[in-house]
Amino acid sequence: MTTETANLIDSINVTMNAGGMNTINIVLAFVMYGVALGIRPGMFAEVFKKPKSLLVGMGCQLVLLPLLTFLLAIAFGKSISWTMALGMILVASCPGGNISNFMSSLSKANIELSVSLTAISTALAILMTPFNFWLYGNMYLHFAEVAGEVPQLTIPLWDVFKTIFILLGIPLTLGVLTARFLPKLAEKLKKPLQWFSILFFIAMVVLSFAGNMEAFLKCIKYIFLIVLIHNLLALSIGFGMGTCFKVPRRDRRTLTIETGIQNSGLGLVLLLGTSLFAGFPPHGGTLVITAWWGVWHIISGLTVSTLFHRYDARHKEEAHE
Repeated sequence: MTTETANLIDSINVTMNAGGMNTINIVLAFVMYGVALGIRPGMFAEVFKKPKSLLVGMGCQLVLLPLLTFLLAIAFGKSISWTMALGMILVASCPGGNISNFMSSLSKANIELSVSLTAISTALAILMTPFNFWLYGNMYLHFAEVAGEVPQLTIPLWDVFKTIFILLGIPLTLGVLTARFLPKLAEKLKKPLQWFSILFFIAMVVLSFAGNMEAFLKCIKYIFLIVLIHNLLALSIGFGMGTCFKVPRRDRRTLTIETGIQNSGLGLVLLLGTSLFAGFPPHGGTLVITAWWGVWHIISGLTVSTLFHRYDARHKEEAHE
């Protein structure tokens, strides 16, 4: 990637007024509420009886994905700017995406495991998201020997804690309570809110970058390739670790999807709503990587789900022959 392209990517600017940010926060909280509607206390009991898959999944999401993302960003070298590398690390530091449960159901994967991983990684995000981003972000800035003026990467802990707690913690709790005490209402709302979450994120990305669409389209092929490789890494971590630890096939599918689908919507909110870069506005590369990840993982998740589904169909046909 040329310096001109890197400068073009970093020139992309997204600004949100208070009203716009409040709207995004409310809708994102609503999306998380929809995810929590599928959580039943009994699910956790079943998963914890045989916790190997759960522990492998948490290791993939909380440890391996941020670590290997950092190493991938270093391996890219001068092919990416430091802003794009921090975008990759931010996405890897976020909890599992809010459409992973939907993708797991399409894949005939272990839904109980999927919901458990989403719920636990979301709860731990209050601590793990800022910690992983701070750790690997600063490590990258140190080891990559970034030239020129680079902002100090700071973590406004109270702002981040408050944002994650309000956007994820409260809706998660309310969703679980709705599922527990109003199960019929929860069942009616669950599927429409899943589709709404997909449409909302795509709309949020389009509206956010509407004023920079020309620059965005000029550099999309570079962004596309970087996010494609990063997402393939995430999917491979889940599938590879599931295979290494010999978890059941349905669990391996869940680990693949849970690790490959990240809550990049939360990443965008943290970039636009908190001061992660001391004294600097959010940089274009970080924003663009985070935003495109949210669009791409929908495509890749549907693709992987389709492949899993076709695998089952083909084996059923062979069994009947």
